[in-house]
Formats: sequence, structure tokens, C-alpha cells
Amino acid sequence: MTESVHVIGASGRTGLALCRILQADSVPVVPLVQSPEKWAAAGLRGDPRRADVTDPELLRAALSDATRIVSCAHARHTEAILAAAPRFARLVLLGSTRKFTQWPDEHGNGVLQGEAALLASDRSGVMLHPTMIYGAEGENNVQRLAALLRKLRVLPLPGSGRFRVQPIHVSDVARCIRSALDRSWPDPESLVIAGPDPVAYADFVCAVAAAAGLKRPLVLPFPAAPLIWAARLTRNVKSLPTVEPAEIRRLLEDKAFDIGPMVAKLGVRPISLQEGLALTFRPPQDA
Repeated sequence: MTESVHVIGASGRTGLALCRILQADSVPVVPLVQSPEKWAAAGLRGDPRRADVTDPELLRAALSDATRIVSCAHARHTEAILAAAPRFARLVLLGSTRKFTQWPDEHGNGVLQGEAALLASDRSGVMLHPTMIYGAEGENNVQRLAALLRKLRVLPLPGSGRFRVQPIHVSDVARCIRSALDRSWPDPESLVIAGPDPVAYADFVCAVAAAAGLKRPLVLPFPAAPLIWAARLTRNVKSLPTVEPAEIRRLLEDKAFDIGPMVAKLGVRPISLQEGLALTFRPPQDA
């Protein structure tokens, strides 16, 4: 009989995508959630267990019989998960390539802290560091960008949008997790997972516009400083999606990665950006 997989954060965007893939492969899922009602609304099989990564006793009880654990919670909670998980359980944790940013923030520092905790342990497992994840229901990356492009025909970008991104579709994230669960990890490891090829951000924007059925925007080179100032104003403009100043700063750094280790260790070849965007924006009746 196939061992169950305990999924922390099963009712989140990536968690739901993973659980759908696991259940399609007839892998039993034990969903660990804060809201059993949210899990029930997703229509997936499995009896949810209430768990909270900030409640050690509740988390330990929910994981008491776990042999394989996936955490879709923020990597900053790694120490709590290590403390609650059974000693010989296999762990697959989600980090983020934000750990590489030139502008450290709470998110990136939390990932570094969690990674250090796993690597310093003697547990069997891996922390996967995805690039920008897109394609999940309700995600706020490409769908939020498309919402912005519906309002703006001219898009000012720092550095002319030449800095590269390498987004990964949520289905590939789920496939990487699925593969990592079946692999032996004698020592804890850390691994970047990304889309197939890096693309200039301006080209990424145009690809999103095309997939969403929008006109190609005019990309206007613009200094970063006034854009950072303008981003603060979006918090007060209800007709525009909110853009954080830190997001503008990160457009000035390359986010391109070698996926050779990902392919070699997990056997996952990610789908193209065009294919992933087509899946993201396909009409509901085709879903």
C-alpha cells in the first residue's frame, strides 16, 4: 500500500495543486490545515487535520503518524516542523529563490533561516526553492500583472525590463515535490526549481499580455526611483492592483538559474512559459 503524504498547508494555492496531483496518482493525502472548511470547499478527498505551525502541540499531534511530509508553509517555520515531525519521516519543504535577492527582507531572511535549520539537521529531506510560481488558482503573479495591463497600455519599467525572470508553473512545482517524495535523501539538501529558460522581464510582460488576450503593451524605460515612489500610491488607488516598492527594486536583478540539478535529481523537465500561460488563461469551460 502506498504511504500517505501529510501536507502542511494543503488548502493553499500550491498545496491544493500538489494534493490534486497526488490523488490523481492514487497517493493518500493527509491534509493539515487551519480551516477544515476551506479544504472541504476544494472538493478533494481526505479527512483534514487541524494544524498550525505556530502551535507545537497541535502540529506534533497532526504529524504523529507521518512518514512523508510536505510543507507548503513559509520556510521560516522549518525549525518548528523539524521539532514536531517524527524522527524518520522524509521531509520536502518549500523555500524560495528570494533568498538570493540583493535587497534582503523578512521573506528572504526567513527562507535562509529555514534552509540553515534543515541543512544543520540530520534529517532526510530537501528544501525546494522555486522561482516565481504562476498558474495556481488565485495566484497574484501573472494574473495580477494581467489585471494591471488591462488598465495600462504603456508600462514603465526600470532598466527597460531587460533583467531576466524564470517563472515556474505551479504544476511543475507539484511534480518536483512529487518526485522529491519518492527520492532518498541520505543527507538534507537544498535545490532550486525553475522554469525552462530565463526571459527578459519585458518579454515576459508581453507574453502575459498575449496569453490574456490583451494588446501588446508599450514598454517605456523609466528610472527606478520615481517608480518606487509611484508604487506606494497604488495602495490608495482601488482601480489598480497594489504594487509594492520592493517589487520594483527586484526588477533590477537577474533571476535566472541553472535547472540542470533539478532535472538530474528530480527528473522534471518544466513546461514552456507559453504552455504554462496558455493553461493559466484558458477559459473556465476548458479547465
